[in-house]
Amino acid sequence: MPFIVKLLMTVAIILFCVQVGRRFPSLGGLIATMPLTSLVVLLWLYVDHGKDPDLLVNYSKGAMFGILPSLFFFAAAFVCLKKGLPFPAVLGISFTVWSLGAVVHQWLLR
Repeated sequence: MPFIVKLLMTVAIILFCVQVGRRFPSLGGLIATMPLTSLVVLLWLYVDHGKDPDLLVNYSKGAMFGILPSLFFFAAAFVCLKKGLPFPAVLGISFTVWSLGAVVHQWLLR
């Protein structure tokens, strides 16, 4: 599938989540955390490398165990936002927490 088609479909999903999130924040959050991105990536991997099931298995495994660092990101963001920290600090702390979780994630999956 041409790169531009993949790009446009992926951007459309993100923009849809933003639009829903503006009107219904909790629904936008739910949609954004759905496996939409993973579904799109899995689809592109299958289309581009369908003959390599190990690639799809390893991607699925990484995505499944990658949920935990993402949970840490949102937990840190939630706590920081509730404490009234400035948004740049919230993002910095949340991404730091996620990065630490991602390092552990990659170490455990070796």
